[in-house]
Amino acid sequence: MGNFFRYFPGLDQCSLNSFIMIVLGFVLNVFISGNLQAGHNGFHHDCVEAERLCVSDRMCNSSYQVLEYCAAEEAVSPLGPEARKECVTAEAALAQSPLLRCKCHRGNRREEHCLTVYWTVRFSNSYYELESSPYEDLETDQMWAIQNSRLAAIVSGSSIVTEWDNPCLEAAQACGLYEKCGNLRSEYVLACTKRVSGTDTCNRQKCHKALRRFLDRVPEEYSFAVLFCQCSNTLCGERRRMAIVPSCSFEEKEKPNCLYLQQICLKDELCKSRLADFHSKCQPSPISTTGCLRENGAACLKSYSGLIGTIMTPNYQSNSSSEVSQWCSCEGSGNKQQECDKILTMFTQNICLVNSIGALTSTAQYALEGTQPSVRPSQHYQHDDGNAIVEIGKVHTRVKATREALKEFSLFRRKPRCLTSSQERGRSGCQERWFFALCCFRELSCSCGCE
Repeated sequence: MGNFFRYFPGLDQCSLNSFIMIVLGFVLNVFISGNLQAGHNGFHHDCVEAERLCVSDRMCNSSYQVLEYCAAEEAVSPLGPEARKECVTAEAALAQSPLLRCKCHRGNRREEHCLTVYWTVRFSNSYYELESSPYEDLETDQMWAIQNSRLAAIVSGSSIVTEWDNPCLEAAQACGLYEKCGNLRSEYVLACTKRVSGTDTCNRQKCHKALRRFLDRVPEEYSFAVLFCQCSNTLCGERRRMAIVPSCSFEEKEKPNCLYLQQICLKDELCKSRLADFHSKCQPSPISTTGCLRENGAACLKSYSGLIGTIMTPNYQSNSSSEVSQWCSCEGSGNKQQECDKILTMFTQNICLVNSIGALTSTAQYALEGTQPSVRPSQHYQHDDGNAIVEIGKVHTRVKATREALKEFSLFRRKPRCLTSSQERGRSGCQERWFFALCCFRELSCSCGCE
């Protein structure tokens, strides 16, 4: 060490220690970042990136182009034996390619392109491959406890003493107080209730797209509170059942056969992907302590919510139970009765799904009683919406003001008329604070009344 100081006469021991700490800190940061990236992606390429790498390689690109042709032709009509053989040969040539290990991210702007790549290189069994998810595994297992404590904080913070017990109303109110949740919820409600010009029907495609935007972009602690709120009466249960505007997104005049419904789904890459994700993440197991083969209830609920906004949209069967199902039946299934029943029971008798919804409630209850889980927040909550804890604090502050305003309203007992235009709101002068509170309480978001 003495020889070292000879070369740097102006450097003392303290400065050297500081320099070493800086270097070690830099190395440690690079090491941790690399491990986090590897852990987050599970050594999987994004399929769009994997496609780019493949196209730059002559051999890989040649086989990939054959599979693109195969997928395009198969979508029109079944391929002949010789053509199919060529497709299978091209698929085998890509066995060691990153394309067969790539994954996609739900809600990403490149999701549909990514899924097209994913299914293109799985040509031979893409129609039936539902046990493997095309989506990357997020850190939902580590986030399970903290996610529910946040959900509990939102619901408990938005609790307003009313004449009825309605957690679903409180969850909707909390959503309305959080700008992103309130805006996207109002957006899908409008899309699902607006009638097509000259008809008495909605535009289901627009409704489904808006529902997916809400569920893909709103943090789970808000969206799950709306979807999985626990009810003890039919008033609450009806609000929960109506949360996804089922008259447009779910119900039809007649129930189609479940086999037909799944067949239509498998022809659509997005629907097929969401269904495969559900089968993978909500696979039941009789020997598992959680009822889930993967022991991950949060991942199951995430995959369940991913089906909402597709042709396989599930919903609550009634306002008096928490049982869910799809809008289909197995009548007239003939010799495929068992196959059809299997589709239905993945929702109606799925112990993994039932236990996951139950675990959401029980974990939230522990959080309300003061048991705080000691796990770190994931990047999923940090990068998308900033600090979720800060957002919850803002919600609590606004809810407190709303609660007080509602108390004032109870003294007036007036019948309000929600103001929707900014000019009308300006004329009211916001002198009656209860007016905005009631609008917020009764409407889908806080877009009406005094602000």
